[in-house]
Amino acid sequence: MTIRDTAEEWEIRATETPFTGKKTSVRTDEVVMPDGSVVRRDYQVHPGSVAVLALDDEDRVTVLRQYRHPVRQRLWEIPAGLLDVPGENPLHAAQRELYEEAHVKAEDWRVLTDVYTTPGGCDEAVRIFLARGLSEAEGDRFTAEDEEADMELRRVPLDDLVRGVLAGELHNNCLVVGVLSLVAARAGDGVDALRPAEAEWPARPFES
Repeated sequence: MTIRDTAEEWEIRATETPFTGKKTSVRTDEVVMPDGSVVRRDYQVHPGSVAVLALDDEDRVTVLRQYRHPVRQRLWEIPAGLLDVPGENPLHAAQRELYEEAHVKAEDWRVLTDVYTTPGGCDEAVRIFLARGLSEAEGDRFTAEDEEADMELRRVPLDDLVRGVLAGELHNNCLVVGVLSLVAARAGDGVDALRPAEAEWPARPFES
């Protein structure tokens, strides 16, 4: 049996936006339940994100260490960033993030997986790419600011990341999902069977 998520939208009687921030906002909807009752649902409205699991020829993954204030931790993560422009091509955004955060370019791009980070309280959708054929990017390095100003960058063996995830030592969702998805892809039909980099993404439609 094949199972898959399906699009569905319940009736909304009223909606308001009590908070609007620089990149995200909070929305409150009055939603009609199957029994006819109406309940309020608060959630964060998010533009969407991309992340890149960049794998080199020695089976090492490019990771960076960054402070994340909401959880009060410095987390190891894979390069990632927001979809700053509505309808932006996620591959172009991923290539930009890999360049800005790691000063790296890649020849081979695949869609590793698509996820909703916290669908019970936020509409953020993330597309995680697998990037291979890595090389140093040309041009000047991107000037980092704020939390990114003191990021630590490393290339870590994939097996070490898997061990860290399963030991509860690594917690960033894109790193966890990306690493385990790559292991699953290799154990299944192989990475060459992954979706192409320009595959459709219903959660965040884009133009090629």
